[in-house]
Amino acid sequence: MTKASHAITVMSPQEGCYHDEPMRTLLAETRVDIIDERSVAVPRKLADQRAIKTYAVANVSDVTQLRDRLEALAERHCVDCVLQAMAVRQQHYKLAVFAMDSTLIQCEVIDRLAQLAGVGDTVAAITEKAMRGELDFQASFRERLGMLRGLDEAALASVANNLPMTSGVSELLTTLRGSGIKTAIVSGGFDYFAQYLQTLYGFDYIHANALDVVAGKVTGNVVGNIIDGARKKQLLETLAQDLRIDCSQVIAVGDGANDLPMLASAGLGVAFKAKPIVRAQAAYNIRWIGLDGVLYLLGAASEMSASIN
Repeated sequence: MTKASHAITVMSPQEGCYHDEPMRTLLAETRVDIIDERSVAVPRKLADQRAIKTYAVANVSDVTQLRDRLEALAERHCVDCVLQAMAVRQQHYKLAVFAMDSTLIQCEVIDRLAQLAGVGDTVAAITEKAMRGELDFQASFRERLGMLRGLDEAALASVANNLPMTSGVSELLTTLRGSGIKTAIVSGGFDYFAQYLQTLYGFDYIHANALDVVAGKVTGNVVGNIIDGARKKQLLETLAQDLRIDCSQVIAVGDGANDLPMLASAGLGVAFKAKPIVRAQAAYNIRWIGLDGVLYLLGAASEMSASIN
């Protein structure tokens, strides 16, 4: 009797556009056995925008090779293909930690503020390099923040009220909360905007950099410790410790190089529409569908427990 050791989840951004012949061919070529397969339920509001299928498989002799083959298939067909050990898929997660900029929202807030301060292009170029891991995060943060000096406080509300939310974020957070999973923002961005998202979505915890405002103007000064990659990892581990759970019970989602430490520390670390350096190092990648894609990587302990003789 052979039991499934891994799950492969295929996520298409459009209903009906995924056909499984390429997957069957790939698994046959790699001599991986399909134990079970099934379509995965999608939140009602997204039902006409998603097609999700999960395969329970066995006899995975080379995880790295299979993951590489799946990533190539995903690239060709513009779908997400995520390989998980069944133990990771069926873990009882208790906490989900999210980066904010370019993860929960589809922009970098500091770039939006910089546009209003008249230094948009300069700051955006630095941000891009920092998120790619090409610059020291703390030094680049200080440099960009300094360029905001003198920005009127009213700009904060203007940017907050026009934040482009990531597709699937509401459905994801509602489902996590309904499942008893605590949620947190751990961001290298600004607390003003993390608090705004907390009001909208009910995050249990937020950690972000303070944005210093004096007499109605942004000072451009750093207040307290900058939340960089190392600090993000530390905050994730502290939250887990406070909840008396193991880090294997934590989901972490992020996009930039400064998210890599916390993604590595979590039981399920998902790179979401991430920079190349992050995609290359993360075990789990979502590129084509929305943030609700994280939901489809969470399976019940009884899910796909079938076996073959």
